[in-house]
Amino acid sequence: MKTDSIISNIPHSLINLGIILPSQEESKQLDERGYVILPNIMKKDQCQKMGVYLDELEGQVPIETELKNFQVEAGTTRFANLIDQGSIMDIFWSHPRLLGCVWHIINRDFKVSSLNAREPKLGQGHQGLHADVSSRLVDQPANQAVNCLWLLDGMTKENGATRFIPGSHKIIGKPSDYMKNTLDPHPDEISVVAPQGAVVVYNAHSWHSGATNHSGARRRVLHAFYTARENPQQQLQKKWLSNATKSRLDSDRCWLLDI
Repeated sequence: MKTDSIISNIPHSLINLGIILPSQEESKQLDERGYVILPNIMKKDQCQKMGVYLDELEGQVPIETELKNFQVEAGTTRFANLIDQGSIMDIFWSHPRLLGCVWHIINRDFKVSSLNAREPKLGQGHQGLHADVSSRLVDQPANQAVNCLWLLDGMTKENGATRFIPGSHKIIGKPSDYMKNTLDPHPDEISVVAPQGAVVVYNAHSWHSGATNHSGARRRVLHAFYTARENPQQQLQKKWLSNATKSRLDSDRCWLLDI
């Protein structure tokens, strides 16, 4: 996979951050299904430590609606602007394996768009199928953005595993163009069950949604979102990051955040 031509096109900052390109099989899954599960990116004790840290942040960091006009999602706990919550967060948006998957999909200069978190409560969390970017037109390639789900807890059908429509990143239009009700089950949907410590990387053009947490078991997920360099960020990092955060980051991470 790491041919000279591929490496020569990768920005120096990504090289300096240790970018690891996906394997041939991982690349195939990203290309064909639109998502891939990377197991064991975090160890169990790291997940537990991060889970405790996130729980302690509840009520102390802004929800998404305070940063941009997001719709409040009832029955969930949500966090935004997590990049600004200390160096403990850095790995979630600059991990070498994630950077490699993002590069594979976007295939040009990109930047971090946001780092948020979400957890559905008991009996809550079901969403309509959607993509994380605007509907794709006929002449647009599916290479605008990538989302990465860091699983601090295992994701099961019982606690609301994300459902995906494999290959939907190749479809022109949005789910509502093909379904009367996007909340309904889709005949091709797959619940992505994955263990604690895994990361689900997916093309942001993929149709997906959260599902109902029937068991009430913890399902804390961090969302590391990336976009092509020419696109606006979901959360403008220059505006929302504190001076303390900006001053502690090296030049390569500043490049990645576009600050």
